[in-house]
Amino acid sequence: MHPRIRTIGREIVSFGLIALVLLAARSTLADHYTVPSSSMEYTLLPGDRIFVAKYTYGFRFPFTDWKLTEGREVERGEVVIFDSPVEDIRLVKRIVAVGGDTVAIRGGQVSINGAPMSSYTDMREEHYGERRVRLNLSYSGGEDYGPEIIPPGHLLAIGDARGNSKDGRVFGFISKDAVYGRAVSVYYRDGDGLCWLKL
Repeated sequence: MHPRIRTIGREIVSFGLIALVLLAARSTLADHYTVPSSSMEYTLLPGDRIFVAKYTYGFRFPFTDWKLTEGREVERGEVVIFDSPVEDIRLVKRIVAVGGDTVAIRGGQVSINGAPMSSYTDMREEHYGERRVRLNLSYSGGEDYGPEIIPPGHLLAIGDARGNSKDGRVFGFISKDAVYGRAVSVYYRDGDGLCWLKL
């Protein structure tokens, strides 16, 4: 075989292996997502590009949904990416309740086990532990919900723009195994360019 052909062949194999490793890392470790709508305002804006940590809730075998490790549990207040249970699309929403919680939503305000998540001084802000969430209630609070008890292994995901979000109030609970990854930060925003806005 001509040395030049052998060299080209080695370069093609090397390139293929590098591409395979990068695709496997994207499948298992991290990915990105572009926000398609205003359902998560003011946290996320349409067109935002977000960094997604796929390893947070467990490592998966590349290109499959088989979990190699369990990872940690999804926490209230986290923004996650998951496949819609009713449409063939991927969604980004906030987890407001986890298995065992009794959740109710009135006028866009979430209560967990009878305790309101909203700030007493500003009803447009909710607190999930250390996470402060600025809501967009300009579309109204959306549909009231509950009280409902979240079954073990399930989650309630809703948008921060409560009156402009087709979410768990419509399609119900999601399985924690359906969560694709945790949205970590916005890395690009129209008008601002590259940035790192932690979620």
